Amino acid sequence: MPSDDETRFRVRPGKIRAKGGGKARSFLSQMRASLRRSGAARSYHAAGGSPSQKPGRPGQGAPRRQGCRGVRQGRGAAFVRGRQVAGWVHQRAGSRRVIVKSRMIRAPGRDGRARAHLRYIQRDGTSRDGERGQLYGPESDRADGDAFLDRGREDRHQFRFIVSPEDADQMQDLTAFTRDLMEQMETDLGTKLDWVAVNHFNTGRPHAHIVINGRDDQGEDLVINGDYITHGLRERATELVTLELGPETALEQRRKLENMVGQDRFTQIDRQLLALADEGPIDMRGDQGGDHVLRLRRLAKLEHMGLAGQAEPGVWTLSPETEKTLRELGERGDIIRAMNRAMREQGRAPDPGLFVFHDAASRVTVEGHLIDRHLADELGEMIGLVIDGVDGRTHHVTGIDPAALEGVRTGGIVAVGPEAAGPRPADREIVAVAGQGGVYRADVHLARAQAMPRIPGGDADAYVASHVRRLEALRRAGIAERIEDGVWQVPGDYLDRAVAYDTAGARQLSVRVLSNLDLDAQVTADGATWLDRGLVSRGTSDVVDSGFGHEVIAARQRRQERLLERGDAWHGPDGDIRYRKGLLATLERRELERVGGEIAVARSTSFRALADGETMRGTLREKVRLASGTYALVENAQEFVLVPWKPVINRRIGQEISGVMRAGTMDWQLGRQRGLGL
Repeated sequence: MPSDDETRFRVRPGKIRAKGGGKARSFLSQMRASLRRSGAARSYHAAGGSPSQKPGRPGQGAPRRQGCRGVRQGRGAAFVRGRQVAGWVHQRAGSRRVIVKSRMIRAPGRDGRARAHLRYIQRDGTSRDGERGQLYGPESDRADGDAFLDRGREDRHQFRFIVSPEDADQMQDLTAFTRDLMEQMETDLGTKLDWVAVNHFNTGRPHAHIVINGRDDQGEDLVINGDYITHGLRERATELVTLELGPETALEQRRKLENMVGQDRFTQIDRQLLALADEGPIDMRGDQGGDHVLRLRRLAKLEHMGLAGQAEPGVWTLSPETEKTLRELGERGDIIRAMNRAMREQGRAPDPGLFVFHDAASRVTVEGHLIDRHLADELGEMIGLVIDGVDGRTHHVTGIDPAALEGVRTGGIVAVGPEAAGPRPADREIVAVAGQGGVYRADVHLARAQAMPRIPGGDADAYVASHVRRLEALRRAGIAERIEDGVWQVPGDYLDRAVAYDTAGARQLSVRVLSNLDLDAQVTADGATWLDRGLVSRGTSDVVDSGFGHEVIAARQRRQERLLERGDAWHGPDGDIRYRKGLLATLERRELERVGGEIAVARSTSFRALADGETMRGTLREKVRLASGTYALVENAQEFVLVPWKPVINRRIGQEISGVMRAGTMDWQLGRQRGLGL
């Protein structure tokens, strides 16, 4: 029998600060907890309880009621709870269907993607009249996108929505609809929203792109309930469209379902069939009324596609890959339509048999005429490009970061492939030190570095050591050969093989502008054009005498005639065309001297051509696009220079920068990036 002490006091070990301890709960707190456990919390609020008093966590007391899961946090939660009890309007028969796609972007002002997205959704060809898309807001038909982005620069996140009513072509005013929708959203969320939108009419279904900054009207982080994003906004949009156009008639519903039967995409009928398949094989025997005939016709279509089969007559099973396959086919169909449209706008007859598709994992480089760009995922994170290739085929490349398209113009000549912008400055320096013999010596390089007016990084030994590490990495790849310590054999095609090595290891796709000029402008240009590089190249050519490749071959012939007229080329004894030694450098120098002279007159200053090994410090004024490429205008108090542009200085316009000219390119010294150029 236990002693009196044991019955009076018993130690119960537990964690420090365990929830079982603490001060006693008040009577009001106990009452609220009891109400929550009994499921009477809603009745309490209806009787006058404050809606700001938060309900308890799920799992405390009785289990959470079915249907209210995940709706207790974030703005809009109260609206979601009410609709889950009363039923969703957008799920009722007769409601107009609206597709809403959403995405939350974290740290939108950090890497320029928000600016690229906003600029992109305003691109040419998206308005009703085919002009540039117009940004609008709650009260203005011409919203200031830069001011909007500045207000959201420090926000933790940004919300993006695409609202696409199925019957948008019948609606009177998509802008007024969007404003009404956002007013209703503000009411549901209990805060004013900072938003802008653009209407798009360049697809078969008009839709609105809406961008919302991530703070509420009190300056706090805007936290929207997840179920409101998933269902609530679609609910409000459905209500507005149904109010304007009236409920959908049975005849309209039947017609839409009939149109879905033969589609190569995931449809509403497929969703119904998958719901039936969750309970086992689908029994279609006998006349079941309703949409029975349409489902049978759809099952026959899926059987033809290899996605359905009959276990026995009238009893059907679906492939586990049905939904995934149909969604992928739908995306592919959208891409093909975009390619067909782009080809027709170029006055060319599209040939689907010559369509080639690439994704971000593709290791192939595509070169050709950029004829179209579009949102690959409709929310602007990745861009799809349509390229009329020099190989006679039409290519679609997806997975392009919007930031990679800064300064890339539709209509230019581009190369898209694994990210590798060209030979590294370090590789150019290695080739320069190796010289004609192709032997790189670290001691020779050290003496060369010590003689420089300004050593990148300030340490000659570290500078040379970085190049030795690069050679060691390429030795392991079988590109360079170490003869002895500090001495390396560099092959004649070292630069090409080094670029190929970097390209093979790249994880993202890059877009390199080969020329901003069309073929006709390149034929008459005085600079070193993309056509010239093709003419003097001794490597194998990917140009095929078909499609755009045929146009390239004809343009090269006209360019040859132009070079012959100028004396930059001549006919050899055997009738072949021979070009001036160093033709590309000569043409580039001529164009820079001409343009530099014109700019010098306009700016009342002097122009100087920067020689190899020279350093230039000044203010980056602007980007200058020439036939020979894109150049940076860097100016100081005495003069200005035109030097090759690099993406690393994209956001440096108006700032002071410095760099060293090495082997025809600039080794920019920008804070932490200064120095080695590896």
